[in-house]
Amino acid sequence: MTTNNRIVVLFSGSGSNLQALLDQQEGYSYDVVGAISNRPDASGLKRLKHTGIPALVLDHREFDSRESYDLELIRQIDHFNPGLVVLAGYMRILTAKPVRHFQYRLINIHPSRLPDYKGLNTHQRVLADRQKTHGATVHFVTEALDSGAIILQASLAVKLEDDEHSLRKRVQAMEHQIYPMAVDMLTSNRLQVSNQQLFLDAIPLGDKGYQMQEQYLIDKL
Repeated sequence: MTTNNRIVVLFSGSGSNLQALLDQQEGYSYDVVGAISNRPDASGLKRLKHTGIPALVLDHREFDSRESYDLELIRQIDHFNPGLVVLAGYMRILTAKPVRHFQYRLINIHPSRLPDYKGLNTHQRVLADRQKTHGATVHFVTEALDSGAIILQASLAVKLEDDEHSLRKRVQAMEHQIYPMAVDMLTSNRLQVSNQQLFLDAIPLGDKGYQMQEQYLIDKL
């Protein structure tokens, strides 16, 4: 699936999923070779100090348009020669150019069980709708928001005592486990795509990808 195990991570904020990828890379097949933030004040940049991993700030406010920014973003990513580009809290909607340039090499993690609750404020919306389950989804990025083929999806039960803060914390803990797993599926070439169908270890995946439940992750989410 990927041409190599090198990954570049894009982020805009604290970089907690970036940290999870860094912490767990020794146990998986991927190699974080670079990171790019669109915000010079992103606190996640501190996580890269003393790692030896190049960190680039590409401030979107210095560009005239999304298109010009994304063209430069493509150029900078290509310098790293990655097999995979990983969005980890990257709070910009990409234009068609990078999505097409990195087709099936560009992934994102979203805090809901897609296709439910695309977009923002997922935890608040899940609670408002009194849903019994919630979760996180790793998916390929396409030109349609949060609509690419699902690679891996994990679910947890919404507790009666959950509020927006506690639910966000539990889902984020789940994200920190499943994102490195999903990245490894790609960089180890366990995951393949043929005629828009995803295969894991040569077995076809359904529309919701590889499914995981909270009991198979950590004891308390």
